[in-house]
Amino acid sequence: MNWRVFASLLLALPMFGGILYLDITKAPADNWLSYSGDYSGRRFSALAQIGANNVDSLVPQWVFHVPGAVRLEVTPIVVNGVMYITNSNEVYALDAATGRSLWHYRYSGARKSDYNRGAAVLDDRLFFVTSDARLVALHATTGARLWDVQYADPDKFYSATLAPLAINGKVIVGVSGGDCGVRGFIDAYDAATGKRAWRFWTVPDPSDTAASWGGHPSGGATWMTGTYDPEQNLLFWTTGNPGNAFYGRGRPGDNLYSDCVLALDPDTGKLKWYFQFTPHDTHDWDAEEIPVLIDANFGGSPRRLLVQANRNGFFYVLDRTNGKMLVGKPFVDKLTWARGILPGGRPDEIPGTEPTPEGNLVCPGNVGATNWFSPSYSPDTGLFYVNAIEACDHYFSSTRAAEAGGCSNGTGITRETPHTGNFVLLAIDIQTGAIRWRIPLVSGEDEYISSMPGTLATAGKLVFFGDDAGYFAAANAQNGKILWSFQTGQMITASPMTYAVKGRQYVALASGTDVFSFALFQPAAPLSRPVVREIER
Repeated sequence: MNWRVFASLLLALPMFGGILYLDITKAPADNWLSYSGDYSGRRFSALAQIGANNVDSLVPQWVFHVPGAVRLEVTPIVVNGVMYITNSNEVYALDAATGRSLWHYRYSGARKSDYNRGAAVLDDRLFFVTSDARLVALHATTGARLWDVQYADPDKFYSATLAPLAINGKVIVGVSGGDCGVRGFIDAYDAATGKRAWRFWTVPDPSDTAASWGGHPSGGATWMTGTYDPEQNLLFWTTGNPGNAFYGRGRPGDNLYSDCVLALDPDTGKLKWYFQFTPHDTHDWDAEEIPVLIDANFGGSPRRLLVQANRNGFFYVLDRTNGKMLVGKPFVDKLTWARGILPGGRPDEIPGTEPTPEGNLVCPGNVGATNWFSPSYSPDTGLFYVNAIEACDHYFSSTRAAEAGGCSNGTGITRETPHTGNFVLLAIDIQTGAIRWRIPLVSGEDEYISSMPGTLATAGKLVFFGDDAGYFAAANAQNGKILWSFQTGQMITASPMTYAVKGRQYVALASGTDVFSFALFQPAAPLSRPVVREIER
């Protein structure tokens, strides 16, 4: 490119202004600097210009269509008026106030996936993963590629869809492909150079004789973004189900570290503690929902908490300094596989609920009582907001071997048409696990969840959420009264976020193949009278 043209391009772009590690430790306000807004995973914004008293005046400001998109699952990030969104193998930089495209980067070396969940920023760089598990670093102002690294082998059925997590000098990533016979891992890379700092394997090497495994260990994928506690310098990452998802006899034991939350030293990758939600999982209830970090009084004392509504149907509150369980309580009514959670954290399983060749009706269903879509938490209300699923499935299994690379869970599983299910937004009290209010939502066409929208809480006393019919809505965060809704015309396939540009607050989310941005209605400025120049005759 001609240098004069390049210089003029730089002048035309909003300047990124490097984002420091300390910036991301702060609660989101004008900027939304990571997949969850900050390191805590709370998805709570301090912005309050849009509130319960005026949210009914929220109107669309712009819509950006992503050509070739199948299903956007991205949460946008916003840095000083610039929005970054991802699709499979590509990144767009947009003017966050207008939706105008600033630059576009496409990686052409990988097979296109249906989705990608987002990017990370640190200093002057933006990071995202490709569908073939390549970590790419771009210059955030220009979109120029700075480095990339192939961190997993796609020929061995690894892939990637997650938003990276950028912490102090490092970029953390995970992998998809656990149902294709691969072993999950978490990687850390130097943000400046792309050099790998460490790797943590989530299941043992097949040559190891681990007490928690038999057969051929696989699974434990790490396909969702983790969270980070800067004060403890602890990284929290969740893991997927064990391989041969529905047939457990070939892998006796608890199958560590599948279905866990792991607490890791981000400098070394050393494991500090773990908590396993579903030992010896035979229902594909991976633990991939974001682990939310909350500092609050609990039981009369200040505590550092980790909170998750798990796919297995139980709501957990852990002490994140040591992994001790404080609360373990059902958050759905349809739960038939366990009587409850024992004091040490293990489920009190009901015999006879494993998959069988004839089929076994078990609740929750295979999608889970919730899934990867993001919850949120408001420190103003003390409530945790999560979209949940009330459904059951017939679970089948057999000893039929997995086809190489077939990603068939390796069991000959056959799922029956799902039973009628209900999709619902819940507000859960983190002190007790009690449901404070619920909003019934519209489910997918098959009476089961299909789009998977997440939630957002704000200091404006609001919680934003979506449903399977394409409605994006806002409710009073304290009592659940619906105050506003908008029909996007497409399935809502991601979690909302909020940001501000020049003092004006916006709320944005991806729906189908488009990104929508909303703000409070402002009357249009009156048109100026055109100036007509008199022409002398």
